[in-house]
Amino acid sequence: MSSPLFHLKSKYSPAWDQGSAIKSLKKYVDDGHQWQTLWGVTWSGKTFTMANIIEQMEKPALISLITRRLQLN
Repeated sequence: MSSPLFHLKSKYSPAWDQGSAIKSLKKYVDDGHQWQTLWGVTWSGKTFTMANIIEQMEKPALISLITRRLQLN
């Protein structure tokens, strides 16, 4: 038996609507869609949500992040 490609190790579990988002996004991929963009405000749990989906899918994933810095004068 081989080990999973990705194992999420966290002391947290999905909160608020993350559980339903994880199920919906996993179904979206299961239905054959190849691409998904996850939008949300800062600190809303997007990374944690995607980590849970990647763990459940047991498939390789390419993650592209755009980091913006806001400079206030």
